[in-house]
Amino acid sequence: MPTTAPAANAFADVTASDSALRRFLHGLPGVDAVGLEARAASLGTRSIKTSAKAYAIDLAISMIDLTTLEGADTPGKVRALAAKAVHPDPTDRTTPTTAAVCVYPDMVATAKAALAGSGVKVASVATAFPAGRAALPVKLADTADAIAAGADEIDMVIDRGAFLAGRYLEVYEQIAAIKAECGDRARLKVIFETGELSTYDNIRRASWLGMMAGADFIKTSTGKVAVNATPANTLLMLEAVRDFRDRTGVQIGVKPAGGIRNTKEAIKFLVLVNETVGEDWLDNHWFRFGASSLLNDLLMQRQKLATGRYSGPDYVTVD
Repeated sequence: MPTTAPAANAFADVTASDSALRRFLHGLPGVDAVGLEARAASLGTRSIKTSAKAYAIDLAISMIDLTTLEGADTPGKVRALAAKAVHPDPTDRTTPTTAAVCVYPDMVATAKAALAGSGVKVASVATAFPAGRAALPVKLADTADAIAAGADEIDMVIDRGAFLAGRYLEVYEQIAAIKAECGDRARLKVIFETGELSTYDNIRRASWLGMMAGADFIKTSTGKVAVNATPANTLLMLEAVRDFRDRTGVQIGVKPAGGIRNTKEAIKFLVLVNETVGEDWLDNHWFRFGASSLLNDLLMQRQKLATGRYSGPDYVTVD
């Protein structure tokens, strides 16, 4: 698999100072918002035939990070979620497993034990999720605790206040430090909270900043704000990872999160992937959905394709 190691070397001059990093990020091409949204909307109108739809549904299921990030989470809830990740449809063992189960650091050990031997990854939010407002030693300790408990993946949040204030090098160095803490033990997803970045230009800058700092994935959102993943912001991030690989040879994953609730929407995102970055990203090693409620609709649609009818209300579990 490609690694992020060459990226740091490729941008050593750019990240040598705050002013150099600012010049690079503000020198990126400006985003044509109207054109971006029009292309995203156009790709969303592509029709999918029945056989392709069946493939897309199974692919989407395999790309889900099944998530619970609530203050009321209990070990029992996490174990139930893990069971659903391994066997999304207990009546049909041909249903793919999900990619991962995502939990808070204190629930990682519970998820790890419940998923043992299944191949489903354990992801953990860290770095003072969802606000990202904590000192770096606290963020590093949060990350270290999650990895020590068995996390395979870390979903970190950037300090949006620092980014919006133009303190790009501070954000870069925090991402790089978290990546160093992950080492080769855990893959790093960097969450931008695109709904708080205000402009498409900022989303493009954040994408490049995260990738240069060592992100294995760039992720739209926490799911905790009003505006989360959209076709347009995801398309913009897909273009960024495509251009980054063209420049560095390093492949970075993308994870839209929050607000993707049904099969029709998920397939639109898969079309974006296929048409923008191609088949190399049509795999859960490189593309994920952060959308737990999506799984239920995917299962309902999968059963409809198999039997010709929709199941009753008790067919899927309620998260």
